[in-house]
Order: sequence, then structure tokens, then C-alpha cells
Amino acid sequence: MENENQNQNIESNVIKEVSLPLFSSKGWIKLIGILMIIYGVFAALTLVGILVAWLPIWLGVLLMKVASAMEQARVTGNKELLIKAQNNLSTYFTIYGVLALIGIILAVVFIIVGLSTGLFMHMEDFGMNYY
Repeated sequence: MENENQNQNIESNVIKEVSLPLFSSKGWIKLIGILMIIYGVFAALTLVGILVAWLPIWLGVLLMKVASAMEQARVTGNKELLIKAQNNLSTYFTIYGVLALIGIILAVVFIIVGLSTGLFMHMEDFGMNYY
């Protein structure tokens, strides 16, 4: 009985130590979460932005959940809450990474299209007018 309580205390202390770095950043995590939600709301006010406004809102809510679960894990020493916070943080970075890759790919495509359009517009300057 006493040995079981001692093991629980050790596990609780380990959870509190492991959660310290994210716990100390919870204010910044909440700030970024709130800013992303506000950005999503403003994006929803535009015609084009309404299609993608749910993404920053979702990411903001995920960050708010991370901060809340991390705070509870730090206070209670609960392993499940720590895992929940880390899973939410993992989801956030996965979604943000995919969005970043899509943005880079679209930027490269638009640069190629823009350059090729500019080159084709000046083909008549080189005597290649086919009309």
C-alpha cells in the first residue's frame, strides 16, 4: 500500500517535471491560439477567406486545448492530460506543416506561371507572332 502511494508520487513528480517546459510557455501558447482564432474570424468576413477560415480557428482551438491540458497536467500530475496535450500539439504541427508545404508549392507554381506568361506575352518581340 505504502509502496503503491510512493510509486504514484514518483510518477506524479515525473509528469510535473516533464510538463514544465510547455507549462512555462502556456501564456504564449494561449496568445497564439487567440490570435489564430481572431485571424480566422476576420478571414471569414471575406468572400474568399470564408472557405479557409475554419483552419486558423481550428488551429487556435487546438492551441487553447494544449494550454489548458498542460496546465491541468502540471497541477495534478496526470499522465493522461499530458499525453492529451502532446497529441493536440502534434496535431497542430502536422496541420501547420501541411499548410506550409501547400503554400510553398502554390508559390512555386504561381512563380512559374507568372514567368511563363510574361515570356509568352513578349514572343511577338522576337518575331514569333503566329496570328
